[in-house]
Amino acid sequence: MRAVIPALLLPWLTALGSPLLAQPQPSATPKPAPKPPVLRPGTVAPLPGRLDAVPMLNDNNPEVIKGPGILLSTFDGQRGYAGRPLGEPSAHLNTAVSGPFELFSHHIYAGSPESLDSTLWLAVVAAPRGQAPVKLRTVAGSTALSQSVNPEQPSAPFLPLPALMEQGSTPIWAGPGSRVATELLARQRSPLVPEGWTLPPGQLSTLMVLPLPVRGLDPLLNGLNLQLRLNSDGPVDVATLAAFGPVDRPPDPAVWQRLLQGGLSPKEHSPSPRGASGPMVYSRVSGVQVGSAWQGRISDPGRPTLSVSRAPISWPISSLERGTLGTGQVQTAPLRSFYPGTAWAAHGNYGVTYDLSLPLRNDTGQPTRLALALESPIKTEQPLGGLRFNTTPARAVMFRGTVEVSGLDNDAGGPGGRRRFHLVLRAGQEGPTLGTVSLRPGQERQLRVRLIYPADATPPQVLSLIPVAPEVAPGAAVKQSGATPATSP
Repeated sequence: MRAVIPALLLPWLTALGSPLLAQPQPSATPKPAPKPPVLRPGTVAPLPGRLDAVPMLNDNNPEVIKGPGILLSTFDGQRGYAGRPLGEPSAHLNTAVSGPFELFSHHIYAGSPESLDSTLWLAVVAAPRGQAPVKLRTVAGSTALSQSVNPEQPSAPFLPLPALMEQGSTPIWAGPGSRVATELLARQRSPLVPEGWTLPPGQLSTLMVLPLPVRGLDPLLNGLNLQLRLNSDGPVDVATLAAFGPVDRPPDPAVWQRLLQGGLSPKEHSPSPRGASGPMVYSRVSGVQVGSAWQGRISDPGRPTLSVSRAPISWPISSLERGTLGTGQVQTAPLRSFYPGTAWAAHGNYGVTYDLSLPLRNDTGQPTRLALALESPIKTEQPLGGLRFNTTPARAVMFRGTVEVSGLDNDAGGPGGRRRFHLVLRAGQEGPTLGTVSLRPGQERQLRVRLIYPADATPPQVLSLIPVAPEVAPGAAVKQSGATPATSP
């Protein structure tokens, strides 16, 4: 899980030849020692709101698929899908879903040493839990490979991008998780994702079959991200399956039926027990989580608005065990069911939508200007009276994805419309500023911030409101600011 155990994906990104992870060249002049982090004083508060109860099938363990089999299954192993027990009941979670639900699937295939053009195929299969047909409707869906030599297969290589780029007519992304989250944020449906399916009772229906090819790649390494937002009119069981097969065509449908009768694809990275002391291994998720979206209205306690005098203030995004930034708030979605030896909570909240409103009010006697930023401070559990940031730029990328904001200043200083920004945040990085909000005394402004927490990210991040010092005319006397400067911790 790159997002909670960064070392796991460093070899992957290095192997993909990402300039982001390029090794420094030898130099005759020794480099100066890195400067220590600095503490930026300010309030770090729990994020208002909560997760909804929409189930998400979270299929992320194993990350690197090394063998065919069941990746995740909600089927009842004792009853099966046609009244016949499945081969290994322990390979199934017996957690049917109905109504709105989501599927998040993220995997890597490292190729086969016996074949330079091997392909691993991933299938999504489903069947009604009952004797009536079930209609499945696609609300939104996207999928992408990290590398593709086939123009019909969407891809998103890990490109070296600036920290901040505004999305325009040409989409911007870096990595398959970034692309899928960006497209879902825009409520798009990939051409590879059907509009829906009708599932006959008593039989297995194949919803999607996607390749993870390595032919033509050097090294033999590829990743795939898939996220579907679905709605069913009845209880349904879903499974994701992995199979080796022909390079240019998917396996026969009978292969998926046989695999569902078999066992699990090997899992990886067992977690630390819940509550254990010492270093924590989060592991990767393979289960059914409760919660696909976090909605919150950020205001002062008991009031309908948020006073601009609260800035500088930050709220965690995707906070998790031992990474609450001193707030004590764990936003991680709980798991309704999961496989032994995999994560016991959805650490990282991958694929979860954050939809936040900030009703700002200038209740001071002076004009004010605030900057809005998504930042990646140094992870901590203890309250520090602020956030720590690196002064020497780090190489590790902690966030690649798109943030949508409405209500920032336009060119005239008034409230602007919806804008989307692609961010690449490194470890311990402040900002960059997404935009500003300028308010006269008594004036109000409604901000809205939306993002989908992408795969290939490392939590937590923060959403920050930071005062902007007023501009000083040339030659005018400079009045010292009352704000406390950043200091070494």
